Amino acid sequence: MAFVAILLTCSRVRKSEEIGPNFIIIFTDDLGYGDLSCFGHATLKTPNLDLLAAEGQKWTQFYVAAPVCTPSRAALLTGRYPIRNGMTSSKSAVLFPNSEGGLPSSEITIGEMLKQKDYATAAIGKWHLGHHPGFLPTSQGFDYFYGIPYSNDMNAIDWSQYNKNTDDPNYQTETENYNVPLMENQEIIERPADQNTITKRYTEKAVEFITAQKDKPFFLYLAHSMPHIPLFANEDFRGSSTQGLYGDVIQEIDWSVGEIIKTLKQLHLEHNTVIVFSSDNGPWLAFKTHGGSAGPLRAGKGTTFEGGQRVPTIFWGPGTVKPGTIHEMGSTLDIINTFAALSGTRLPEDRKMDGYDLSGVLKSAESNSPRNNFFYWTDAKLYAVRVDEWKLHIQQTEPIFYWRKTQPLDTPQLYNLEADIAEKYDRFDAHPKIVSRLKKVIADHLEDTKDRMPDNLAARTKDAF
Repeated sequence: MAFVAILLTCSRVRKSEEIGPNFIIIFTDDLGYGDLSCFGHATLKTPNLDLLAAEGQKWTQFYVAAPVCTPSRAALLTGRYPIRNGMTSSKSAVLFPNSEGGLPSSEITIGEMLKQKDYATAAIGKWHLGHHPGFLPTSQGFDYFYGIPYSNDMNAIDWSQYNKNTDDPNYQTETENYNVPLMENQEIIERPADQNTITKRYTEKAVEFITAQKDKPFFLYLAHSMPHIPLFANEDFRGSSTQGLYGDVIQEIDWSVGEIIKTLKQLHLEHNTVIVFSSDNGPWLAFKTHGGSAGPLRAGKGTTFEGGQRVPTIFWGPGTVKPGTIHEMGSTLDIINTFAALSGTRLPEDRKMDGYDLSGVLKSAESNSPRNNFFYWTDAKLYAVRVDEWKLHIQQTEPIFYWRKTQPLDTPQLYNLEADIAEKYDRFDAHPKIVSRLKKVIADHLEDTKDRMPDNLAARTKDAF
């Protein structure tokens, strides 16, 4: 309960006419587009998420700004492509325990923005935007942090056994094999973290935070460590699915969502709360039965194909979100703009923002999304662009177990994502005018971001990677 005293010092009694809704982002790690029953999985049971989708909006063309952890999370919290906020690098895809830096303090997060209206803020779960004091959530707009500072597979003592056993859907390694710290604010309170109970403990802390803030506006960023490998499930959920340990993990996350909704309803907060559920990137297919499914999409985590960056996303909020299925484009880049509109707070005006306000779509389920384009960046390089239904690849990423390689394309590849969701049929030769138009869009975007290219990023990130 350490966070209660901290939060009470920065809170005030809610006046509904002055303050917008509460916000909760539930961000999973490596969840695939095909891993929920409401997104087409045939046997996994996700009743709480299915209900969230039925009562809210299911977005079928929603994108994260990078196909790996660190840059994706930075984009979500700042509304800026990682090439702008400094969280991308040609040296390394993500931050590691030996990394020195993190998200620059000059960046403005959703938490910092909502402080304009005295929101209480908490980050619970995985952070992965810098583990030294100046980069932890408590230095980035959050009053309270409880979680792990980077991915749950880092600080591994022995990788070999896990790597050998992912053909077995029921294999579970020892949690002691990963010397990952569990932190509260800036203190390590457990090491190695007991990952068997970590989803349950994240959920308990989230419920405590919501309960403590029931009379005040709050923003909860609940970023689950799972289903990133190594997989761990509480004993109450082991064997609960027909999909082995991966399915057990997903069904425990679904339980966690149910606990959040139950708490909101018990406190009569459901009509003044907006929830966003999504994933930081696609499934880690290299880990076979422990890696999830991209459904009909091509490839997965680490690639700029749809399976790497199109993620299952749900918006829920009975007092704000009109139910429906949205087939237009959206992105985690848009969340900060949308929260600003709903809360009456101001976006940063001294920098280029890459998001759009989706609140009109949320409120009507009929308005057109303001987003009609998306740029696929990774490793400080632009790989593809989408405009309306057309996607042009200028180079590609191919996963090689943990790492990736760039595959140069002698000729760009063009796909119609409305007619060809799996990116199987290259239409480059058939549509030269569309190719020419998309090349111009790419050229304009590269011009717009040239001052943030790798040569200029190092100083901003303090050699983060």
